[in-house]
Amino acid sequence: MLGQFFQNKIEDASATARLREMVAVLRKREVVRGMTPEKLRMILEDLGPTFVKLGQVMSMRPDFLPPDYCDELMKLQSSAKPLPFAIILEVIEQEYNRRWNQVFSFIDEEALGSASIAQVHRAVLTSGEKVVVKVQRPGIYQIMSKDIVLLKRAATLIKVLSSSQDVIDFNMVLDEMWTIAKQEMDFLMEADHIEEFQHLNSEIDYVASPRVFRQLSTQHILVMEFVDGVRIDDFDSLRAKGYDIDMMGRHLGENYVKQIIEDGFFHADPHPGNIWIRNGRIVWLDLGMMGRLSGRDRMAIRKAVYALATHDTFEMKAAVLSLGVVRGRINHTALYQDIDAMLAQYSSLDFSELQMGVLTRQIMNLMRVHKIACPQGLSMFARGVLTVESVMRLCCPKISFVEIFAKSLALDYKKNFDWKEEWGKAKREGMLLLRKSAQLPEQISDILKMTMSGQTKVNLDLTGSEEPLRKLDQMINKIILAVLVAALLLGSSTICTTQMTPKIMEIPLLGFLGYLVAFVLSLRIIWEIHKGA
Repeated sequence: MLGQFFQNKIEDASATARLREMVAVLRKREVVRGMTPEKLRMILEDLGPTFVKLGQVMSMRPDFLPPDYCDELMKLQSSAKPLPFAIILEVIEQEYNRRWNQVFSFIDEEALGSASIAQVHRAVLTSGEKVVVKVQRPGIYQIMSKDIVLLKRAATLIKVLSSSQDVIDFNMVLDEMWTIAKQEMDFLMEADHIEEFQHLNSEIDYVASPRVFRQLSTQHILVMEFVDGVRIDDFDSLRAKGYDIDMMGRHLGENYVKQIIEDGFFHADPHPGNIWIRNGRIVWLDLGMMGRLSGRDRMAIRKAVYALATHDTFEMKAAVLSLGVVRGRINHTALYQDIDAMLAQYSSLDFSELQMGVLTRQIMNLMRVHKIACPQGLSMFARGVLTVESVMRLCCPKISFVEIFAKSLALDYKKNFDWKEEWGKAKREGMLLLRKSAQLPEQISDILKMTMSGQTKVNLDLTGSEEPLRKLDQMINKIILAVLVAALLLGSSTICTTQMTPKIMEIPLLGFLGYLVAFVLSLRIIWEIHKGA
């Protein structure tokens, strides 16, 4: 118990010292004089790796920060001062429990890259294979975990003192950041990501990722094959090697759309440094931070792209509500008007000139304004699309990422279309509709009786726009058609009980025609319901 007491005292002293460092940085940057996007970025860089990672996560959240702040925080680099080579060797030997030269014949003392969590060195295995070794900074988990505790305490205090009812609280952003950071600090998880990515893209001959040496990889060390290629933005070198840069850019866009729409598993940080060209193939590097989209999220994204292409405000509104988590009461009128105004910006713009990343940022900003929480996968999607589009504008400015996206959606629908499944669905919907239609005359009669006797009241809450009225009109038309179908079925069935002539297939002609018209009208209703789904 006494040992625990002293341990707590030491931890409290450490937390206090760290808090003093934070306060010193805030004083240095003169926070009391106001905040600007550039000042926030510099403060986060001064505060260290935890805050750099926090800034990177916040740059993906236009639903949390204004666009100018997000743009500035995207400039945050994970670069850090390299560790002494002796410390790198010490970590390697500690992990392997043997001398480093028993595993590697050579390790380059100069780091290829040094980030807040790890640094990378070129090396050669004793077997002669060229590799890169990713080594985690010692004690980084403890440093970041302590910072998270302090930040959560601060977030709790802010929440108590603030009367604001923002849809996103800072604790949620911290949890998201800490989840991402822990994933990046577990190199075995990154190895899993690489292998999953390789499996999902195994049939694409122009996509690759580095091979993982599983037997040499641990939670703190990752050994991968060395990629001797060219960065995708090194255009002079690519042209010198004879590459078609436009084709590479198109392939990049097509593969990234596949990652999003088909796989729901995509690279969350696709900047040029993580995309290399080797032997005519796009090699994706640094797969520690990967995004995932549920089937529901991907369906909502499909709807949003379709609504954009058709300038359908109502469908875009439905997609926005599907993408996020509604917190509190939604002002549907204001949301509809804001979406309508957003789509109006693109009404005179050619579809090929649209920027998917900008549109996604606009949608997420709308979600922030209207108190709709944004899931983590969507925020990563927004950041990823924005980054890939910027790379494509450098590689192939004439090729539209939105067009690739829309084309992929059409192909995806055709590929996954199953006639048997669709026919079975139509039959089920038709039978359900017929059963409900047969009950409609009786139900309508009861409603009319109750209304005439003053037992019912009808309350309509219209949102002040033409679109809801149009949708209501369409719904009423469907109900009228359903009542007609029910009446035709009932009338035709009654006629079939008589000996009326002439007959077709032992069915009175008039009854046969009634069934035929009812069938046609039923198909129309089913089609309209399916189209509006």
